[in-house]
Amino acid sequence: MSGDAARLAPLLALDAHRAEVGFRPDPRRLAEGWEYRFVADGVRAEEAVALYRALGFEVCAEPVDGARIADACAECRLAVMLRFRAIYTRRRPAP
Repeated sequence: MSGDAARLAPLLALDAHRAEVGFRPDPRRLAEGWEYRFVADGVRAEEAVALYRALGFEVCAEPVDGARIADACAECRLAVMLRFRAIYTRRRPAP
């Protein structure tokens, strides 16, 4: 595993956790071919964006939308208040 991929692994582990707690990815992004990865705070979001770009992905880090959070998910509501970002990636088109 390359250095970038090894550093990205812990961030990817968050993906499964976030899916369990009630964040719903943006269906518009999914329809455009983006893949939801996880939610991260500012510094971690910046790291993830840099790592995914280094791995050749297009990356989008958008503010977490409160409308996409399950009512019972207090952790997710905190993510909105703390201005976390939802990370989406997609493969770059072939040249």
